[in-house]
Amino acid sequence: MLESLGSALKKGFDKIAGAIFIDKKTIELIVKDLQRALIQADVNVHLVKEIGDRIKKEAENEKIKGIEKKEHLTKILHDEIINLLGNQKHELKIEKGKNNKIMLLGIYGQGKTTTTSKLAAYYSKRGFKVAMLGLDVHRPAAADQLEQLGKQIKIPAFIDKTEKKALNIYKKYKQELEKFDLVIIDTAGRHSLDKELIDEIKNLTDMIKPDYKLLTISADIGQAAKNQAFEFQKACNINGVIITRMDSTAKAGGALTACNETKAPVFFIGTGEKVNDFETFNPEAFISRLLGLGDLEGLLERVQSAIDEGSQKKTKERLEKGEFNLRDFQEQLKQMGNVGSFSKIMEMIPGLGKTKIPEEMLGVQEGKIKKWQHAINSMTEEEVNNPEIIEKQTTRLGRIAKGSGTTTSDIRQMLKQYKLLKELASGSGDLENFDPAQGLNQKQMMKIAKKFGKKMKF
Repeated sequence: MLESLGSALKKGFDKIAGAIFIDKKTIELIVKDLQRALIQADVNVHLVKEIGDRIKKEAENEKIKGIEKKEHLTKILHDEIINLLGNQKHELKIEKGKNNKIMLLGIYGQGKTTTTSKLAAYYSKRGFKVAMLGLDVHRPAAADQLEQLGKQIKIPAFIDKTEKKALNIYKKYKQELEKFDLVIIDTAGRHSLDKELIDEIKNLTDMIKPDYKLLTISADIGQAAKNQAFEFQKACNINGVIITRMDSTAKAGGALTACNETKAPVFFIGTGEKVNDFETFNPEAFISRLLGLGDLEGLLERVQSAIDEGSQKKTKERLEKGEFNLRDFQEQLKQMGNVGSFSKIMEMIPGLGKTKIPEEMLGVQEGKIKKWQHAINSMTEEEVNNPEIIEKQTTRLGRIAKGSGTTTSDIRQMLKQYKLLKELASGSGDLENFDPAQGLNQKQMMKIAKKFGKKMKF
């Protein structure tokens, strides 16, 4: 995603740092590289020219000399890209105990229904009592899709598969929906923002009075996002935008900048197909990730969205009692998988974003975890509760490997990791005061590093 832009920014900063003098030629080269990358990221050509002209004008200020000039140019470059992407992080003000409502709008094919479930899961993980309401009465599969998504994330979906008037569905469930902190409302789309869709949105708005009306736009439409954001803002008075499919397109730059041009703030971005591939949009952190400098705040947010606090609490209790078995270990592997792929996690950790680890190597690690899951599913309850007997009886190792499509080496590696985690938990109190929702503190992490050194590897 936007790799060429990140590469151009890194190259620009390196040129500034390595230059003996910041002369006109150096500035021209930096601006040219940046403009090329912005055009590749589908940013509007006229906007690209304006940015280039501003950087040149500011950078050629004769009053600034020497080292100060380098720092000045670095800041100009950084600030221009931040302004291009929206300047600051915008947050929805959702209060617990109040019946908040968010209505999602958009034309066909932009991912409204999927985003409804992602947004619902996001707030549910943060302690809100959430419900989803399906008001798309025009797309035949919309109600079924929302129903299935609701079951997957364990959040109630209020739908009516036979009713053809959206207002009637809302009236039917209005009283029941008032029990929730937050209601996410999925509305109908059209092939374009026609009069019929505008009238329907206005009628729903008058009746429901949502706190926020958010436009859902797919990143792959690029600069066309500008017209959509402008039209919906003018006709429906939207509060902001959610951009979907940010993981699969170079046109994301066009969608992001187009929304900024219309002054429609981007609140969230969808970064994959999984329900947890969803995060708040923070321009500063986004730039940091592009530069390979990581985004710890985003990673913590992703972890918070992925973990099941109830499950983590039970695991903690079992660890403290010394009852931690392979089923608990399997649950931890599952929670880790919910956070995202290794490549996504790495780009969010400061320092690791720049590390060029081959995709196939990352794939091997993810494949290894999947194998461990299969191996545990092939064990008897006795083996799950007493993994020690597996290593003592090699016939068990062979049977499990054959039944799970793994090797005895895979199973030995898994048992080694399981024992390390169990030893950590029952050792010198490193997990004392551990809060699953907050993660390990610095002191606990230092103890772990000192205790296990290089042993904790896949």
